Amino acid sequence: MLGFSSGLPFLLVSYTLSFWLKQNGIVLKDITMIASAGMTYAFKFLWAPLLDHWRLPLLRRMGQRRGWLLLAQLGVIAGLLTMATLTPQQLPLFVAATLLVAFMGATQDIAIDAYRIEIAPPSAQGALVATYSLGYRLGLLVSGALALILADHIPWAQIYILMAAVMAIPVITTLKMREPEVLRLSPSSWREAIRESAIDPFADFFRRYGWALALLTLLFILLFKIPEQAIIGGVMGPFYRDMGFSNTEIGAVTKIYGIWIGIIGAFAGGAAVARWGAWRSLGGCIVLGAISNLLYLLLIAHPGHLAMLTLAISGQNFFEAMLGPPTVAFLSMLVNRQHTATQYALLSSLVNLSGKVLGFFAGAIVTALGYGGYFFITVISVLPAMLLFVSLWRRFDPVAAPSANGG
Repeated sequence: MLGFSSGLPFLLVSYTLSFWLKQNGIVLKDITMIASAGMTYAFKFLWAPLLDHWRLPLLRRMGQRRGWLLLAQLGVIAGLLTMATLTPQQLPLFVAATLLVAFMGATQDIAIDAYRIEIAPPSAQGALVATYSLGYRLGLLVSGALALILADHIPWAQIYILMAAVMAIPVITTLKMREPEVLRLSPSSWREAIRESAIDPFADFFRRYGWALALLTLLFILLFKIPEQAIIGGVMGPFYRDMGFSNTEIGAVTKIYGIWIGIIGAFAGGAAVARWGAWRSLGGCIVLGAISNLLYLLLIAHPGHLAMLTLAISGQNFFEAMLGPPTVAFLSMLVNRQHTATQYALLSSLVNLSGKVLGFFAGAIVTALGYGGYFFITVISVLPAMLLFVSLWRRFDPVAAPSANGG
């Protein structure tokens, strides 16, 4: 249920939102910028320490994790209702409401990751991540496929009201579930609080790996998901529409069919980690995911061809989802459990940042080079990451370096 809660708002401020904006006559350049509100997720590490070290006064009885989670979920509901009330006709206020949904959605993700890590021992984390991923994709199914299909029959404002109502289900879950039993020591002073929450988690990473290795690792994390993240944002909705597909066709293929292909891909990624380890699986999945973007060039050559859309979505969704388990396994390997929430928020933010920046400028790039030029750029953008992957091989591959876990 927490995975569902996390997945639901994400598309409503990116992919699904782009359809609503295009239907209201917003130009592509502005669509990709507005629908990049999801970039907020890439900066969640900035306020993650707050969730680790401050209990909300009015929700103190619920506990630290459940209190923040409830606040974030109620914030998502309020933001969605505000978007439905304003509509894109009142664009400045509408954008502000969109940013509120994105901010609260990102805050919810921080709380859920921390809750998952604290509620069960390390041996159970694999199962928790797997079930979370299933719930997340079901959330995408509702806010993606269902929303697009409904858009052919009812106004977008009503759809966003419906999405806000669906968020009541995870709110009930939060009220019913138990708070993790974690002993948190209160810092003796504000100075100590700032050091423990904002300085130590970041300094610890560089202490354990050394400056050179830490910087190379962070640069690799910053770059390797560009091909995937660059085609998640606002450019894809207008692209599918410009290729001549209806909202119902897009929803059925990209979200209903695509979600289940993604679930299969996620299981394949998990099997790859079990067979070859996190590092080797990560390298292979990065390359396959980037190459799968070339399938969209075939769709450009056959606009309106439903079978070609299905082929493109099959490859892209499968390999995108396959990259998920190696990514989580690799990032988890880097984290010190003394600073789990903050460090994981930082690393998971960085892994999505560069691609979202490229997605922010997608409209301008498409205007200058066309859709084909944009997709080609997303593919070749993987080259710097793979050069870094090769240079880091001996440090993170357990076969090449058996003592690599020394950090």
